Amino acid sequence: MSSLGKPMNRVEDARLLTGKGTYIDDLPVFPNTKQVMIMRSTLPHARIKSIDVSEALKMAGVEGILTGQDLRQDLRQDLDYLPVGVTAPVEYYPIAIEKVRYVGEPIAVIVAKNRYIAEDAIEKIKVEYDPLPAVVDVEQAAEPDAPILHEQVGSNVANHRYFHYGNADQAFAEADHIIKHKFKFPKYSATPVETYGVLASYDHASEVHTVHANFHGPFILHSLMAKALKVPSSHLRLITPKDNGGSYGIKAGLVPYIVLMAAVSKKLGLPVKWIEDRQEHLMSSSSGTDRVTYIEAAVKKDGKVTGFRMKFIDNVGAYIRAPEPACLYRNHGNTTGAYDVPNLELETMAVMSNKCPTGLIRGYGGQQTYFPLERMMHIIAQELQLDPVDVIRKNLIATEKFPFRTATGGVYDSGDYFKAFNLVVETGKYQELRQRQEEARKEGRYLGIGFACIVEPSGSNMGYVTIALTPEERAKSLPKSGCPEAATVSIDPMGNVTVRISTTPSGQGHETVTAQIVSDVLGIPAERIRVIAELDTNTSAWSIASGSYSSRFAALGSSAVYHAAGKVKAKLIKIASSLLHTPEDELELQEGRVFVKGQLEKQVPLRRLTGLAHWNPADLPAGMEAGIYETAYFSLPQAIQPDENDLINSSATYGFVADLVLVEVMPDTGEVRIEDYFTVHDAGTLLNPKIVDGQIYGGLAHGIGGALYEELMYDHRGQFLTGSFMDYLCPTAPEIPRVTLKHIETPSPLTPLGAKGLGEGNTMSAPAAVANAVSDALEGFGVRIDTLPLSPNYIWKLLR
Repeated sequence: MSSLGKPMNRVEDARLLTGKGTYIDDLPVFPNTKQVMIMRSTLPHARIKSIDVSEALKMAGVEGILTGQDLRQDLRQDLDYLPVGVTAPVEYYPIAIEKVRYVGEPIAVIVAKNRYIAEDAIEKIKVEYDPLPAVVDVEQAAEPDAPILHEQVGSNVANHRYFHYGNADQAFAEADHIIKHKFKFPKYSATPVETYGVLASYDHASEVHTVHANFHGPFILHSLMAKALKVPSSHLRLITPKDNGGSYGIKAGLVPYIVLMAAVSKKLGLPVKWIEDRQEHLMSSSSGTDRVTYIEAAVKKDGKVTGFRMKFIDNVGAYIRAPEPACLYRNHGNTTGAYDVPNLELETMAVMSNKCPTGLIRGYGGQQTYFPLERMMHIIAQELQLDPVDVIRKNLIATEKFPFRTATGGVYDSGDYFKAFNLVVETGKYQELRQRQEEARKEGRYLGIGFACIVEPSGSNMGYVTIALTPEERAKSLPKSGCPEAATVSIDPMGNVTVRISTTPSGQGHETVTAQIVSDVLGIPAERIRVIAELDTNTSAWSIASGSYSSRFAALGSSAVYHAAGKVKAKLIKIASSLLHTPEDELELQEGRVFVKGQLEKQVPLRRLTGLAHWNPADLPAGMEAGIYETAYFSLPQAIQPDENDLINSSATYGFVADLVLVEVMPDTGEVRIEDYFTVHDAGTLLNPKIVDGQIYGGLAHGIGGALYEELMYDHRGQFLTGSFMDYLCPTAPEIPRVTLKHIETPSPLTPLGAKGLGEGNTMSAPAAVANAVSDALEGFGVRIDTLPLSPNYIWKLLR
């Protein structure tokens, strides 16, 4: 009986819930490992005049202190800047050399016997700065007269592109209405329970760096780290721990710290260990970009949108570090969302400022894209005095058009957007909510109803990052494409099954679903299958696309597992065919045995088949190799490089999310209460519904955080203001509303199991849905929501 599609309990939970997980801080250290603390800049922009470490070096237990100047002496030999994904000559080192560019930038590394000594030593270090003007507002930073962060670049604009699809000029010329607005999306983080951690050791004999880190990919960054360390990639052995205490994309930002710790270990000749604290994490780890969006819509009088003009301005912080400016382009193929809009003009800018650099985060670019897009659908309804339900239906992609090619080149593999949207309208009892709203207004209460319909991309096509370059610039380099993932399935001489995956899970249940897939293919209980989730670049099968990001496991990781298990099954069937003297197509593998269809008495147990491959390979079919050990790489042929017209299918598969939310706003305090949240998802075939729902609830909590609470704030001078959970607010259990979750399933024709990625959808949709609901509640006040988060302070000021 198949276990796929059934709510099987997670096999990971037994160890995690009993305190037996193995996280980065639980790993055994190398002999003579020393602890590291990082001294960080207290100024947002300044030249470093001097760093005096003499007093700190006198402290007992201090093994060494390295500054950027110390490491600079070895730049030509041991350390280079990290490559960036744009043509602008930005030099990004993991430690400040001559200049600091954001509060929290590393300026010195203290290595000591223990963390306490290292922390005390920081107090003894004297730094003299020459302060420089700072800029944090992204539009101000883009101005020609703004303070320049990188003199060799000449401006703070690191990437600037224009795109033209269809005929936007005609669409706007023929429009009955042109509706435009400006939106601001905030900079916020993901705040995993476990912060960054790195253990690094350099072996001078082999010239190999061995680094343990709770990094989760993408492993294209492994090549960049090796380049920065000036070693062949085979000489940087990167190992992930068995368990990762959450990431939601943020731990991709470990790259500079992996390089820094590796360089320090080599320089001092000591293994080192660094575990980030919470203040460091909030101040200087990574975050999503804050974005300003200008958007214009060409609209017919019935609400049909025929074209968009958009301008995205992303604040990437002090350095445009890889994989940025990907936040601008990860959703390029789905820029127009769930709507059939054939004409688009798009301008994109990545701008540097005196904030912490940005990177991956759950939803990466999706929430920045959908907040203005979905707000516009409600604004169009308001301007034209139409119901937002009717405007959405007027613009949704028709079911018969799938697979659907978007204006920007995305290929939506499958979907029934009308069915999902109608289901959320029906489930939320929309008309009854409108009646409740009217009754509440008579009582002086302000209820609001908001929708959001978004396309959830999964499994990034690695070629999308090159859309940051012009076609002429791309022509000068080798093309990039694909979304490969790898898995290995083996059976040992005693018949035990082991699966090795390279999807570096951080709590998503990859081990459980992997065991379910292999169980189904090989016909053995999932309990008998061991899954190894730690990735070791020296011994694992992996690709540059490997890792846990972009919701890629369901679409790509599971497919690699399925194909690897299929290769094992094919080999077992071939061996059985030889033993049973029966054609392979007449054999079945079930319940630990291969038998002739319709003749159960003619069978051979799985253990004998695997035993033959190991113990008696001489009797294997002619030409067959000994052992049972199969690796599969899975990618999609649709994941190709962008063409000369900047068309790019930026993801492997595309799901759909439809949300309906009811809020109440308290005008006297500015508080927003979410009364009900309804969400319908289509992620193709669901591999494990229990895990699916857990991932969706987590994504929704993160989305609500972005809508109402979370923002990494700076004052106008560049000082960081939200360095603890007293100031950086996250939603907790009481803030999570009642949620009604439903699914439809339109299997993907591109993946062998029909599955698509999920878990990021509500992170992308909730900010827009909540903003639409709040705007609806406050319509009588003449205000329009165009900025997040919707904190009580913001709402209170808006109303006054």
